Amino acid sequence: MTMEQSTEIIIKGIAASPGIAIGQAYVYRKHIPHVKMRDVGATETGGEVERLKAALARSAKELQKILTFAEQKLGQQTAKIFEAQMMILEDQILMSAIEQRINGERRNAEFIVMDEISKYKRLMLAAPDEYMHERAHDVDDVMNRIIRNIQDHKLFSRLEGEAIIISESLTPADTVIFSRNQILGYATDLGGTTSHAALLSRSLQIPAVVGLRTVTSQVKTGDFLAVDGYGGVIAVNPTEETLRGLKRKEERFKIFAQHLVSISGLAAETPDHKQIELSANIEFPDEIAFVKEQGAVGVGLYRTESQLIGRSNFPTEEEQYVEYVRVAEEIFPHPVIFRTFDIGGDKVAPDSVREENPFLGWRGIRICLDRPDAFQRQLRALLRASVKKNVRIMFPMISSVREIMEARRLLEESKKQLAAKGIPFDPKIQIGVMIEVPAAAILVDDLAAHVDFFSIGTNDLIQYLLAVDRGNASVASLYQEFNPAVLRTIKMIITAGHKHNKWVGMCGEMAGDPLATVLLIGLGLDEFSVMPSVLPEIKKIIRSIKYKEAKKIAEKVVTMSTEDEIKSYLTEFVRTKLPDIPLQE
Repeated sequence: MTMEQSTEIIIKGIAASPGIAIGQAYVYRKHIPHVKMRDVGATETGGEVERLKAALARSAKELQKILTFAEQKLGQQTAKIFEAQMMILEDQILMSAIEQRINGERRNAEFIVMDEISKYKRLMLAAPDEYMHERAHDVDDVMNRIIRNIQDHKLFSRLEGEAIIISESLTPADTVIFSRNQILGYATDLGGTTSHAALLSRSLQIPAVVGLRTVTSQVKTGDFLAVDGYGGVIAVNPTEETLRGLKRKEERFKIFAQHLVSISGLAAETPDHKQIELSANIEFPDEIAFVKEQGAVGVGLYRTESQLIGRSNFPTEEEQYVEYVRVAEEIFPHPVIFRTFDIGGDKVAPDSVREENPFLGWRGIRICLDRPDAFQRQLRALLRASVKKNVRIMFPMISSVREIMEARRLLEESKKQLAAKGIPFDPKIQIGVMIEVPAAAILVDDLAAHVDFFSIGTNDLIQYLLAVDRGNASVASLYQEFNPAVLRTIKMIITAGHKHNKWVGMCGEMAGDPLATVLLIGLGLDEFSVMPSVLPEIKKIIRSIKYKEAKKIAEKVVTMSTEDEIKSYLTEFVRTKLPDIPLQE
């Protein structure tokens, strides 16, 4: 198909991996196992158990091959995604439960596998946070792999020629297997920036756009496509004008990226000497090397939830300590802020319950306070890792003074337990809270007496403040980080924090949005914690705008009454005053 034969179609999604890809589409329709419940006789259950064991062995062999290839191509830490999947296969409690059900219920192996593992998947999908939704897809991938091997279906692995892969979704295994072919780019209906497939695409330097919702129904194999991994857009049958524009954009971004290398070692400081702490959001220890290369001065958000992947219980204190101390030592002398387990609904305890509205349910600090033993294991591990005095602890989902007081009480108990054993720790370890619930934003004055710092989690704060589920296509357009109510709330938080001499940071996605940077500087934000890949760009903006000028911009913006007015004003300012910053189009 040539680009002149059909009308150009533009589909908007989420930018997951930067770059421009132009080429033919290959629509990958994954084989989803079809499972029917089948009763088996008492003499047949042994055969079903053998089918299960053979499938587990074959699945483990497949994953081991993928793991080895991923380690060679991406490094050991990124490949740990597949170790987590291996752990599910090796979970003796889970597999014993499946075997017992086959024998007890006298049903076919694939049905029991689907029914048992789906319980975990449903719990994760019921969670309010995107992170757990993405981990549910990993569980689903393992389940489908086992079932496919029980049913003896072949694994797709080869593709002829160059192609842009179009799919409903891509698992980590899909992404790695496809990378052995000549893949130009990825475009999927589902997924977000935190998906493992997105992470792997970035590691493999393959442009990717996810969350397109309708791409598999609008594109067929052989269609001519352009993928814009910078702007989160794909063009089906792109015009010559579109292609020229994309090539110009790619050139601009490449030149800009080369320039950014020269400032990686410079301070995040405005020309009139306003110091900003610029740090990174990460979830694995091996990301620290890249964080340092990008010029960060610490880790503003270390997500500890990755330790829960593939587990049916909380990790031990020692398991946690080993990871936390490694992170603290590798980032030293810079600080690292560890967020305590931020899980939405209990994914790991055997008595977990399904909730009607998990967005407003049992999550974050609420779970930790209801599980003091598990919470204190984490607190002791963090304290033990703090001996170099660069560890900070942050509590998520705080909505009341009582919660922070109770969390601090458990922290003090943990300190006493370690002191009694002569185990060293930082007695003055800094404690902070995420401001992501509107109640916490209103209570900043009261919370300030109990904390050393605040970090604004814009992802949830915007969602709760505007009553918008950003995963719901019907209302996703109402999720507006530049909504006047959001900006005035952020201003209120920063002003109140400073009144009590507490520093205020931001670890939500808004902190990494170049269009928001000047505004946030002007509002007085002390710390930006962003995805490592955007660190240099944010630093460039900080170093290009005077604080006194940014303050004037912020003062004007908070008087505006619509998001459109605010975005237009900020876009015009950046394009006029900072012309070398390549904003998304």
